[in-house]
Amino acid sequence: MSATSPANLNPAKRSTFRQGLLRFRKEAFFQYMALMGGVFLLVFSYLPMFGIVMAFQDFDPSKGYMFSKFVGWHHFRMLFSDDAFWVSARNSVILSVAKFALTFVSPIVLALLLNELKPTFFKKFVQTASYLPYFISWVVIASMATTFFSGGSDGILNPLLIKFGMLKEAIPFLTYPGYYQVITVLLDVWKFTGFSAIIYIAAMAGIDNEVIEASIVDGATRFQRVYKITLPMIQNTIVVLLILGIGSMFTGGLGGSNFNYGYLLGNTLNMSASDVMDTYILRMGLQLGRFSFAAAAGLLLSTISLILVFLANWVAKKIDRDEQAIF
Repeated sequence: MSATSPANLNPAKRSTFRQGLLRFRKEAFFQYMALMGGVFLLVFSYLPMFGIVMAFQDFDPSKGYMFSKFVGWHHFRMLFSDDAFWVSARNSVILSVAKFALTFVSPIVLALLLNELKPTFFKKFVQTASYLPYFISWVVIASMATTFFSGGSDGILNPLLIKFGMLKEAIPFLTYPGYYQVITVLLDVWKFTGFSAIIYIAAMAGIDNEVIEASIVDGATRFQRVYKITLPMIQNTIVVLLILGIGSMFTGGLGGSNFNYGYLLGNTLNMSASDVMDTYILRMGLQLGRFSFAAAAGLLLSTISLILVFLANWVAKKIDRDEQAIF
């Protein structure tokens, strides 16, 4: 019999083991759900990490990882000497930072405004209408944007601007790099604001009404209640979403919107603004067949995102400690 079997444990440890086994049986359904989540992460997130070695090889699909030639940092040196890489990196930073700043603040503002309204048909209508764009696919959004901002007679915006005398002739907005960046940032605000606000509205619903009523009795204005009560009460929610948002700023989340807009709305005329890291990696890896070069760019992008996650977590902890020291 094994030395670590339940029969060889002392009574206290045996009782703890039985309690743990009994708890596992009671929570079997939830334990299996957690197990499936762990398997999913293992298969789709951790096992593919072995492919990182491709970035340090002159990868040949016919030879595989084991027999491809090892070249060290060669692809990274080539990457940093490529002008197209720096253009895509610049566009990724500009678009991601602008989108993150607006799509992080706008849901909080919308949630605060809706929280101040009494439960009415108007409040429910605004909340429902604001989060519906989140469920529209990227292809449909790109088609809507192409139709709305088209410079032809079938467009929507140009005929209106010409009719009101704001333009003399139609402008194909999506062919101009500056207009492209502004349009895609506004599209992200429209798509993500309502859905993200749901999380903050749910957090505000947990605030004790007695605290708010006491502040009203003390003569606090609405702005003071928002600044002194509501925002501090949902601080943890804001911090968690901040960390998650910063981590996915260049890869998933808003970074994913950069790729979708660049792939669907990008063209040769606005490429100086629409070409981002993800479209650059796609072009180098799948279109040009430079697998190792694309892997090096992808590894660099993932490393930057990881650093941003740790940095955001460190800043959040520091802010929390400072606030505890003040109050």
